[in-house]
Amino acid sequence: MIEWQWCTLDDLSARQVYAVLAVRGAVFVVEQNCVYGDIDGLDLDAMHLIGWSGTEAAAYTRVLAPGASFAEPSIGRVLTAQTFRSSGLGRELFAKSIAHTEALYPGQNIRIGAQAHLQRFYGSFGFVRASEDYIEDGIVHVEMLRRAGIRE
Repeated sequence: MIEWQWCTLDDLSARQVYAVLAVRGAVFVVEQNCVYGDIDGLDLDAMHLIGWSGTEAAAYTRVLAPGASFAEPSIGRVLTAQTFRSSGLGRELFAKSIAHTEALYPGQNIRIGAQAHLQRFYGSFGFVRASEDYIEDGIVHVEMLRRAGIRE
């Protein structure tokens, strides 16, 4: 059973922060073989959604305010831990992330920097390609935009 938690970084215990950073490192650094600075300063003011399986972070995203990464609010660091994949958890995570972002920033578009191979996944939530491909940390990305008020 997954327990969902929306929080700021200050709401988490040191062990919970450690669990989040550990799963982010496992997915974004180890699995994707990508050496990059995950600790980018944006976590301090973000809203974090964590899907907890006991003390393990099974799924995670963060929501950034307009102006933090893009002019629009954005959702990033989207992940499902390897042992929880193919369960629908990623879809649930992202749907919750969109709903919360819309509640925080009503009437605003949402922009993401997506790994290019995930365009179909994000497209299923109403996001459309909004840029040319670009390389970020050695991985092909594309900006995608979800217009305010759209329903999948």
